[in-house]
Amino acid sequence: MSTINDFVVKFANVNGTGSASANLLFAKSIFRMGVPVSPKNIFPSNIQGLPTWYEVRVSEKGHLGRREGIDLMVCVNPQSMLEDVRSVKPGGYFMYDSTKQLHEEYIREDINYVGVPLMEMCNEHYTDPRLRQLFKNIIYVGACAALLNIEFSVLEELVSEQFAGKTKLIAPNIEALQLGDDYVKANYTFPLPFHMERRDLVKDAILMDGNSACGLGAVYAGATVCAWYPITPSTSVAEAFEMYAEQFRVDKETGRKNFAIVQAEDELAAIGMVIGANWNGARSFTATSGPGVSLMNEFLGLAYFAEVPTVLIDVQRTGPSTGMPTRTQQSDIQISAYASHGDTKHVLLFPSTPKECFDLTVDAFDLAEVLQTPIIMLTDLDLGMNDHMSAPFVWDDSKKYNRGKVLNAQQLDEIGRYGRYEDVDGDGITYRTIPATHPKKGAFVNRGTSRDEFAVYTENSDAYRRNMERLLVKWDTAKDMVPAPQFYQEKNQNEVGVIFFGTSTQSAEEAMEILKENGINMDAMRLLSFPFSKAVNDFIYAHQEVFVIEQNRDAQMRGLLTLELNIDPNKLIPVLNFDGMPITADLIVKRITQSVSLTKI
Repeated sequence: MSTINDFVVKFANVNGTGSASANLLFAKSIFRMGVPVSPKNIFPSNIQGLPTWYEVRVSEKGHLGRREGIDLMVCVNPQSMLEDVRSVKPGGYFMYDSTKQLHEEYIREDINYVGVPLMEMCNEHYTDPRLRQLFKNIIYVGACAALLNIEFSVLEELVSEQFAGKTKLIAPNIEALQLGDDYVKANYTFPLPFHMERRDLVKDAILMDGNSACGLGAVYAGATVCAWYPITPSTSVAEAFEMYAEQFRVDKETGRKNFAIVQAEDELAAIGMVIGANWNGARSFTATSGPGVSLMNEFLGLAYFAEVPTVLIDVQRTGPSTGMPTRTQQSDIQISAYASHGDTKHVLLFPSTPKECFDLTVDAFDLAEVLQTPIIMLTDLDLGMNDHMSAPFVWDDSKKYNRGKVLNAQQLDEIGRYGRYEDVDGDGITYRTIPATHPKKGAFVNRGTSRDEFAVYTENSDAYRRNMERLLVKWDTAKDMVPAPQFYQEKNQNEVGVIFFGTSTQSAEEAMEILKENGINMDAMRLLSFPFSKAVNDFIYAHQEVFVIEQNRDAQMRGLLTLELNIDPNKLIPVLNFDGMPITADLIVKRITQSVSLTKI
């Protein structure tokens, strides 16, 4: 059946062969033709030699979550070919390098084959072995252009932009594209039943990855110090921060860099440096993934108890232990919420788009200083390392950073004895100072041990209890400061509700459309933060049952909701995906439909 601007293409390559830029060229061409696109890079954790895939969903309706079933598989990796053939939908298409005859074990009667002699064409036109490999990737993009009706002029424009500083490379790349395009047009019926038509649907949207958005957000938030230790998939957050800081934080007259990047010896050192820099008055942050959060637990407890602003960006991956370092998951929820020993609770933020990565990173620094506590933003590999279509970022030049309750020298003189941990306003948030503000008062009064209101060391039980109770008052205050949940209805209308967050959002939204078409209507709420506000509690209690969609095995968000809001666990029905791949609308629809059917029975 013919479909326009609604299909999935998957490229099967070998890691380290230069296919990434060619595949990105393909995705950008869809976007440049005005049609929403969602690419996913699926790569191994070793340096070179294992299979890698690049999956591109095209959706005129703007569905950006991952979809099951491949319409066109472009396979240039013999290692994964059997798996790749099996993944094609019945009636779909399989493109392969026909330089050699396809083995009979790869033949399916219910799919169509498109053979393009990629290596033969490269051997005819190029002599350098490296160029042969690189241009093979460009040739298959040209072949896809003919099969899918992608405007060749768009590809030419993108190649010219990509090699603007290397003009000698423009003509050879366009020639390689033309080779693939010409071969398909000379040997096959084109375009395929599913193909492209130009639209004007992306408007002013951008394509960007979440890690870059976080790095840029940190610069705009006023961060001047980043201490980090490399770990997949968070490394590019620090790299993006450095890149943007080099652009925006260097004095044009003197060349002085108004920022500091410290690659620490490990994650413990990184978070320690961040806490020290924040205590000393800088805005500082670190980025890591699950194993790093595990190591940072004790220092996070120090920042919570000593009440030092701290920002941590956790780009989640599969665990536990090493797990699958290059696969995605939402599995650091509970370790982040309660990081450290003893009674601790940390503010969490859940972005779902690059724009929210930018906006919430900015918010995180204000929240950290206002609440004087760690703020942990939970993205994941899918959001962090893949390009996503996003609303453009907006910045108000009149914005002023909120540094919270910080006393200056005059105020310290006026108040007499300064109580660092004294709740003056009844909101649980005390007043802090920055070292060197005053020659005698308030310089070194943060303490990670039990203390009284004046930061004097004590093991008095009553003093300890008062402090811990005050921290709970601050926690309640935070509920009205963190980003509110998003509701998909003005008022609740159905007996069944659904909750989702982060990168489950796009697939959940699509699933709700499909379920509605099938007669299953639900109210919906997207979580943006923890602690949970009263609105979250009210939503759950307004429904007989609530589905909680998340990407981990143990239903961690469901557990957090149950524990924090004292909800009957039977009321919250988990919809889980934990195979390391982004959750799909198909899976959500299947799980909810099965559950609703069982309820009716």
